[in-house]
Amino acid sequence: MDAALVGAMSAVLGSLVGGSATVATAWISQKTQGKRELIRVEIRKREGLYGEFITECSKVLMDALTHQLEAPDKLLPVYAMLNRIRLCASAAVLEEAENVTQRVTEQYFSPNIAPEEIRALARAHGADPLKSFGEACRAELEAMHARI
Repeated sequence: MDAALVGAMSAVLGSLVGGSATVATAWISQKTQGKRELIRVEIRKREGLYGEFITECSKVLMDALTHQLEAPDKLLPVYAMLNRIRLCASAAVLEEAENVTQRVTEQYFSPNIAPEEIRALARAHGADPLKSFGEACRAELEAMHARI
């Protein structure tokens, strides 16, 4: 074979390999970036949903301490958010959300609590009924952040 032909073939093959590597690198980078963005969007969505659930459950739980359930539609927002959580959350978060919802519902059918009892309950260690839910949410979101 002619030396010029070998040199030309080497140049062409080198260009093909170099070009292929550039295309492959760009494709992998784009794919990774797309996955990261999807995870970021999912994290924001879950943070918002979990925050709404905590806010709504806090309101309803405080109402349940001092009132009986007069209108069942008071629980509708809580159950609606529970089912939205069911669509996307991990099993641990869903379980804790169900526990909170059950506790709220049970509290409405329990005897009302006097303001002095609410004060004592608030001061009691471990009295936060939403703590386990918040911790499960934080663990799930930290695991999602680790995937970025």
